Amino acid sequence: MKAQRLPKSQGLKLFTTNANYLLQETLRGLLRGGWMNWAAISTVTVLLFLLGMSLQTSWQITGLLGQMGSRLEVTAYLQPDIPGQELQSTIAQFPDVSSVTVISKDQAWQELLQDLGTTDVAGATEGLGENPLVDSLKVRAKSADKVTSLATKIARLRGVESVQYLDEALQQLNQLNRWFGRLSLGVVALLTLTAIAVITTTIRLIVIARSQEIEVMTLVGATTTWIYLPFILQGITFGLAGGLIAWGAIMISRQILQSTFARQASFLQTLGQGLNLNNWQTLALPLILLGFGSLVGLMGSLFAVRRFALK
Repeated sequence: MKAQRLPKSQGLKLFTTNANYLLQETLRGLLRGGWMNWAAISTVTVLLFLLGMSLQTSWQITGLLGQMGSRLEVTAYLQPDIPGQELQSTIAQFPDVSSVTVISKDQAWQELLQDLGTTDVAGATEGLGENPLVDSLKVRAKSADKVTSLATKIARLRGVESVQYLDEALQQLNQLNRWFGRLSLGVVALLTLTAIAVITTTIRLIVIARSQEIEVMTLVGATTTWIYLPFILQGITFGLAGGLIAWGAIMISRQILQSTFARQASFLQTLGQGLNLNNWQTLALPLILLGFGSLVGLMGSLFAVRRFALK
């Protein structure tokens, strides 16, 4: 015999009835939870806030590394009284050099004062007697693998005081990013277990408080899935609520940080712009928080009802 299909109107009515029942039972369970609901939500919020901040920081450091790594520049600081034009032509003849730019000490001094938020050159140099800086050369390499060897060649030239490039800084940032990722992973794992335990305890107490209602539903023929599904939805609700609150806190923290950088010197403003997330990261962050929060809530609620459902 073929299974009879319900008319479309009756099927929609049945779905609406079941959805309303699940919603009402979920809300009733949340009301029974009282302050325990806040304990579960706050624990999940702290977990997801730290998770979101660690992800955001990791993405920002990676973006900053990419931004710094794209600058294939070697900065050569010359000895006092050595003009930059004297070595410009010599360095430009190196096969690995793409371009050479001379930065005079007067230009460097003005840029430094601008970064510090002042343009009063006379007042700034009054206590020093003269400009303390030296001429420098911005040498751009043709490829990233040539930067180190090029810096070594430039450092050997007569009249060059010191050479700086980003290789060492990039290595330190990479190492910092790796250590930060490991620390964040450990903290998130510990808080995940804590959040699951709190949700499990909260849902279990709600189940115990409604034990008489569950016994009546069992006697009238309700299935185990139908009885305990609202409790599972409660756990998922805890995760979603914690994800939304954590996302809001992260957004507020980001706005405060951006406004702080906007009031600083131009160099810090540029650094703050380099820490912005791209479009896909901005979209992915709340989805990750909500998805992970839902998973934590689901696991906690399943652990809570498993013992009762197997009786």
